[in-house]
Amino acid sequence: MYVQTPEFARHAERIAEVTDATSRLNALPFSDDRGRTELLSVVFGGPLPESVTIYPPFFTEYGLNTTFGENVFVNQGCTFMDKGGIRVGDGVMIAPKVSLITGGHPLPLAERRAYLSFAPIVIEDDVWIGASAVILQGVTIGAGAVVAAGAVVSRDVPARTLVGGVPARVIKTID
Repeated sequence: MYVQTPEFARHAERIAEVTDATSRLNALPFSDDRGRTELLSVVFGGPLPESVTIYPPFFTEYGLNTTFGENVFVNQGCTFMDKGGIRVGDGVMIAPKVSLITGGHPLPLAERRAYLSFAPIVIEDDVWIGASAVILQGVTIGAGAVVAAGAVVSRDVPARTLVGGVPARVIKTID
């Protein structure tokens, strides 16, 4: 996406709207379930499944490109940069301070400030993502996989494996 376009201007307007909503969400008393539900509906463009739990603080840039399955748990301090699309499957557990980043910039210096690139993140069913892990654009995490705390995932993760490290690599298969 070239940043000097009407499309980018609309994107920036949405970012401002969502940043306002998440700022209010993150300032609410935790006991204000109704307020949290209403603000998450603004952020994600509609109600979430009742079985989805998102603990604040929570940060996202766009909101409209994230979908959740059933029985998803997102712990405190997570960041979902979702312009490229994020799909979270059923039974996914996301630990504190996890970042899902679907956007980036081109490598050439002459293009870096002028363009944004996006690719989706897919998290299949029953995945557990450990604390402070970072999942980068274009990655699919296979069903039943575990991402170790602090891992940086830049490549697809096979189903039923444990990955860890920077960059993340397969450590073992999970029975």
